[in-house]
Amino acid sequence: MEIKEIGKVKQDNGAVYLELLPEYQEGLVGLDDFSHLYVLYWFHHLDIPELREATISKPYTNGPEKLGTFATRGPLRPNPIALSAAKILKLQANKVYLDYLDAEEGSPILDIKPYTPSSDVLENFQGPDWCQHWPQSYESSGDFDWAAEFNFTE
Repeated sequence: MEIKEIGKVKQDNGAVYLELLPEYQEGLVGLDDFSHLYVLYWFHHLDIPELREATISKPYTNGPEKLGTFATRGPLRPNPIALSAAKILKLQANKVYLDYLDAEEGSPILDIKPYTPSSDVLENFQGPDWCQHWPQSYESSGDFDWAAEFNFTE
């Protein structure tokens, strides 16, 4: 199995954008018709074999003492793959400018997918009680104090 990066996450003077390798630029045709996308990227700073555990001790401030890695959205996992939603501001050549992305400068991009409500909105979602106070939408999560929720360490 081979995973190919398609570009890098870039941050420059407050701007965040995805810079695709030139051979993937044509893959952006039509993406500007969508308002949002998903980015799959590699937690490259946490690509450490010792951190590829099946369980994590107290990853969330209000969560249980122990959770399986697949019950978290954190970076400590068997394959440190991240998934984030973002609003598209503009496309320019091989660059996709976003309003925000919780990825670090230089993070390898694995894939980009357009957000579509028919595939991505769940009407009957249920989560555990300890995270019921979390925002219920991407738009409202920007003002939420996420740092107070996480105990993930590097």
